[in-house]
Amino acid sequence: MTSITWTKALELIKPYVFKVSTPRGSGTGFQLFYRESTGFCGVATALHVIEHAYDWEDPIKLFHYASKETKMLKMANRVIFTYPSVDLAIILFHPEKCPIEKNSLQVIDKDKRKKQGVEIGWCGFPAIAPDDLCFFTGRISSWLEGKSSYLVDGVAINGVSGGPAFTIVGDITEICGVVSAYIPNRATGESLPGVCVIRDVAPYQQALQALKSFEEARKKAEQNGTEQKVNSIESPVTKEITKSKSPVTERTAKKKATAKKVSVKKPKASGRTPVPKTTIEKKMPPKKSRRRTSKS
Repeated sequence: MTSITWTKALELIKPYVFKVSTPRGSGTGFQLFYRESTGFCGVATALHVIEHAYDWEDPIKLFHYASKETKMLKMANRVIFTYPSVDLAIILFHPEKCPIEKNSLQVIDKDKRKKQGVEIGWCGFPAIAPDDLCFFTGRISSWLEGKSSYLVDGVAINGVSGGPAFTIVGDITEICGVVSAYIPNRATGESLPGVCVIRDVAPYQQALQALKSFEEARKKAEQNGTEQKVNSIESPVTKEITKSKSPVTERTAKKKATAKKVSVKKPKASGRTPVPKTTIEKKMPPKKSRRRTSKS
């Protein structure tokens, strides 16, 4: 079977890609879900891209790259499912005038994983070129079973988070993950090339299959959000960054902290000019023992 090129694969993905913007910043998302019978669709992204807007109920702006059309989503016309343990989120809404693709993208089976060494591509809107959809590629280094994530030998620049990760299977482009983070190598205390973290799309597949209506989705999302707040789940991106700190960096931080503590314990100046020790000694009268010796 003849495989398509990466250029062709990217062209097939572009109509599904959105730039996701909030009052605090921007990232990338892509149409993963559309149900014609109920008239709503879903745009997948990384949770940390929209987390502040989700918590504070801020508006989220979706910019459809292929058509250049914009969709503003407020609390009343959107439903958000979040998966904090894997840094994933999906925004459900009625597209109305927003152009969307009626045919869904091919997605990897929820029980399958890509193997080590497989070439994988991803795209998004990096901060250094926020208006351009940029393409990246690398090879799968490892699959982390406990974190449902791929480590990929490639970069993920700020702004690309939430973008689609895909592979070429013959003449088909298959979605296999969502860009989540980039972990640099800090073994020597400085940032060196690291790995890109790609999250598995299985959580989306498990949740969306059972949805029958937009109203049902809203109820489940509200219940889901309440459970997450009660559990107080830590953001996985924060965990990755914390784990990636090198011993050198941590030792340096401890030294700085110790120096600060020492400086705090120093006595404060009284405001009076200190008298030199030599001056005090000159004004002191001679000891009696010395006078007796001089007399004798």
